[in-house]
Amino acid sequence: MTSLSATGTPQRQRNFRLGRYQGVLVALGVFIVLLLINDWMSAGPMSYFEVSSLSTGGAPLAIAATGQTLVILTGGFDLSAGAVISLVNVVVATNMPDTPGGILLWSLLGIGVGMATGAFNGFFIAFFRLQPIVVTLSTMFIVQGLTLLVLDKPGGMVPMGLSNALALDAVPELIPMALVLLGIMVLLWLWLKSTRLGTAIYAIGSDLEAARARGISTRLVQFIVYVLAGGCYGFAGVFVSAQTGAGDPLVGNSMLLQIFGAVVVGGTRLGGGRGGVVGSIIGAYILMIIVNILLVLNVSAYYSTVVEGCILILAVLAGAISRDSRAAKHLRAGYVRFQAWRKGMLPRQVNRAAQRLVLPGIEAKPNKTPQPSFLVRNAEAIRYALPAYVCFLIVLVVTELTVGRALGNWGYYNSILVLSSFLLILALGQGTVILTGGLDLSVPWTIALSGILLAGIVNGQNGPLVYALPLVLAIGCLVGLANGIGIAIFGISPIVMTLAMNGILQGLALLYSQGTPAGFSAPLMRWFMTDKAGVVTPVVVFIILFVIAAVLLHRRTPFGRRVYGLGNGEKVAALSGINVDRTILAVYALSGFCAALVGCMLTGFSGQASLGMGDEYMLPSIAVVVVGGTLITGGRGSYLGMVGGVLLLTALQTLLAGTTLPYATRVIIFGLVVLAAVIALREKNH
Repeated sequence: MTSLSATGTPQRQRNFRLGRYQGVLVALGVFIVLLLINDWMSAGPMSYFEVSSLSTGGAPLAIAATGQTLVILTGGFDLSAGAVISLVNVVVATNMPDTPGGILLWSLLGIGVGMATGAFNGFFIAFFRLQPIVVTLSTMFIVQGLTLLVLDKPGGMVPMGLSNALALDAVPELIPMALVLLGIMVLLWLWLKSTRLGTAIYAIGSDLEAARARGISTRLVQFIVYVLAGGCYGFAGVFVSAQTGAGDPLVGNSMLLQIFGAVVVGGTRLGGGRGGVVGSIIGAYILMIIVNILLVLNVSAYYSTVVEGCILILAVLAGAISRDSRAAKHLRAGYVRFQAWRKGMLPRQVNRAAQRLVLPGIEAKPNKTPQPSFLVRNAEAIRYALPAYVCFLIVLVVTELTVGRALGNWGYYNSILVLSSFLLILALGQGTVILTGGLDLSVPWTIALSGILLAGIVNGQNGPLVYALPLVLAIGCLVGLANGIGIAIFGISPIVMTLAMNGILQGLALLYSQGTPAGFSAPLMRWFMTDKAGVVTPVVVFIILFVIAAVLLHRRTPFGRRVYGLGNGEKVAALSGINVDRTILAVYALSGFCAALVGCMLTGFSGQASLGMGDEYMLPSIAVVVVGGTLITGGRGSYLGMVGGVLLLTALQTLLAGTTLPYATRVIIFGLVVLAAVIALREKNH
């Protein structure tokens, strides 16, 4: 609504402006309520020691969430945040001297490492117009590899001077240093909002094309945002180092889910254009207080990722509540459908014969137009899939020249197919999701949970396999179905939904196994995956049949046509008669099924299950799809191309394994290969 000022100029009323701060005000209210609950459970108000511990403990998350907020405000995502924190931590722990000048210098260098990583992300996202998800995911693995090269296990030492500077009091017994630093960050944010850069950040997040039309240098702004975000991650890594006093190459991995949770709980809208740093800082401390409450209730720490995942999902749902939200539209459509059912007006309730329009005097004639050849019909698919197969042949030749016994050795090909079997199955699930324009980040812990469940149920016996295997595969389908419901029905972003689900599954796996998976694979599964008595390993026959079935599923079934139709645009697909929601549910259920099947196969291959056994398949499951010529935004690609990507990366991995290169280097190469493939195969208009 508007009102007229004394000059007759329309003015917006104040309540409209207050709506802009709804998210941060709600977050502040929740924070206060949780503080009161925490005080009540602690039988008294918080002491200064508790305030200091809480503010210091939550500072790294709040600082990292600040960087992620800047990225999300522009409509992007940054999955490399946790990896950057780990890298800065190990760099500081292995290099910082115990002198005031050295501490200051290496703290600034830590922030610089983060900014350099952000510049790497921003360069490809802003100037190459690549998708933030795939760029930052590739960067995440590259940075993780660099981290392991610096320090492959916990160690190193951080000088006490850094802890004294960051983790103690600014004013003894009155103000913790963490609150001072966060206060400075808030002031810097308020200043940034008032600048042209701050205005541009919100404009880009609201409508990129409109911002570009208004003359905003969108590419430069996006680049600067990723650099600033990287600097925040670097500062968070320095602060973590001050807290822990040592280096840990995995210290930031668990923070990624928390970072997104803090941003969303703080009221920043995924997709950009609304929110701010203040809310994200409050969101970080909301998560910290919830963890404190769980500790007071003596709840197992294994529940932490489950709680964080659920909070992230609920926060997204709460922030998306509106009349125009996807969930509201489904409720209205369901009500209309229910009313139609009561009146007997649904199509299946009306018994009508099929009718065709026949024009008088015109008889239908058979179509005698010659069909184009196979090469013409599949020219585009061949164009994008062929490079993977050509590179695969090149790797085979290099393997023959360097290692030998490759080209003419059936045992080599058998081993390649066995090792490829896991990615060939994942490629169907993840590839189908990507063809619709989505992404499934819940693959790692779907694999791990499935393997742990199967090993625990069968416990080295063949008999229980009859019901255990279908049960585990059904659980995988249910996991995928839950992802699909969140995405299709409630409108949650695929990245957020599957990332949250991955955290929930991690907690469930820890709870089920109590941190130590028990049981062994059934001998039959072990035989299926590793027997070499015959000409081929049994799984090779299975995987050949699987590939044939997958190709037919994509190319010869209505489901496959619906997948490609959905990938070319959800609105267009709906207008074409495709049931969008049902297709999304089926696609994610398929991905969950494939991940569960891989978990069962990995358990048979190794003889037992382990925590984190699916972590190393996160990037490869996406890499083989992209390297095989599939467009990361959906609508273009083929399963045969993905097969080429699988064969290429498996052969490359086998070649690298025959060298003295460490695992960390192989991870870096994987990340670079994915990034190079995305650059080479991106659409020209990007």
